[in-house]
Amino acid sequence: MTLELTVRDRSVLDGEQGPSAAAAMKILVAFSNAIGACGLLDISGAHIDGCLYHGKAGLDFVERLVEGGGRVQVPTTLNVGSFDLIHPGMVKMPAAEEVPARRLMKAHLELGCQATFTCAPYQTRFRPEFGQQIAWGESNAIVFANSVIGARTNRYGDFIDLCCAMTGRAPAWGLHLSENRRGRILFELDIGEAEPIDSLFVGIGLIVGQASGDRIPVIAGLPQPRDEDQLKALGGAAATTGAVALFHAVGITPEANTLDEAFHGHATDETIRITRADIDHALSRLSGVADGAPLAAVSLGTPHFSHEEWTRLLPMLREAAPGKGIPIYVNTGRATLTRLQEEGALAGMEAFGLIPVADTCTYVTSILERLDGVVMTNSGKWAHYAPGNIGVTVAFAEMRDCIRSAAAGHVVRGAS
Repeated sequence: MTLELTVRDRSVLDGEQGPSAAAAMKILVAFSNAIGACGLLDISGAHIDGCLYHGKAGLDFVERLVEGGGRVQVPTTLNVGSFDLIHPGMVKMPAAEEVPARRLMKAHLELGCQATFTCAPYQTRFRPEFGQQIAWGESNAIVFANSVIGARTNRYGDFIDLCCAMTGRAPAWGLHLSENRRGRILFELDIGEAEPIDSLFVGIGLIVGQASGDRIPVIAGLPQPRDEDQLKALGGAAATTGAVALFHAVGITPEANTLDEAFHGHATDETIRITRADIDHALSRLSGVADGAPLAAVSLGTPHFSHEEWTRLLPMLREAAPGKGIPIYVNTGRATLTRLQEEGALAGMEAFGLIPVADTCTYVTSILERLDGVVMTNSGKWAHYAPGNIGVTVAFAEMRDCIRSAAAGHVVRGAS
């Protein structure tokens, strides 16, 4: 299949918009040819996942675009970096790593990207709308945009997402096209009158991600979520254990009002039944300790804590009144943090051990004071990645149990 370029595409490729735009278009054309796209389409926004410093190659790539006078062509948000620019004293990083990590974040700003530094750009003023074509990186952001909002993006990796932003174009391929957004595999929930608590959505996400492969899952029988944060948790877990970039929840997500709509009138390739026991088993694999284990810290907000989640957390802190030296780290976007500070919502909360973290996340950056004890979290994504990334032992639980445990000084779950 031959890639068809517009007159404007060719002018960018020929360098008429500058060397950086030409380089980005050259990469985008090569990528589009490799995946068999027939053309490019306009995007209304981008989200860049390359702010996290992994080595010199990533920094060299972005700085070369800066040197060539490059600028993004659409509103472009930035994912987390390797550094908390708002609370720099919290990060334990050698100067040899800190300098390039800071430089990488700054270089993206010099390209005209927005200083969001959040894995949840859908919580900012740059949230896309239903049907909009976008080019996003970061797995939870992608699955949320496609599934919960109904915007359209593929799972774009580092550099390709930035090339899309630099050109305002993306390959007309994959989930950008309606015919590729239909469900392929059905998950039927057999969980009775289960209370729609956060861990239920995490557990379902873990199972769906692992079993779906590259097929778009459709979930039937999902309880009506309390808010979109529960769908965020489901999608984040599914994108962590698998390659899910879009899920349909019948009667809940915008492209699945009915089962027939979710499958575009086709039959499912496979049906998988999920029971309460299946969910309990999936969740049990996130915890490496039993109740009563001494607690070193709590880490919440992966994906980043929303304002709504903060409004649930703060009363819990006041009620449980933890203050036994167990830090409660909450990863959140700087826009959300600013709003809370303007509202005065965080006044005095440090007495309960609350430590807000912005611009990064505690499982990718050296922030936690202690790595020798159990860290408790309500995030399936954090629980999945943290043991390998930073070497901690994790206990997974509902947010309320995390706060109760901080007050007790040891792991407390459920009625225990």
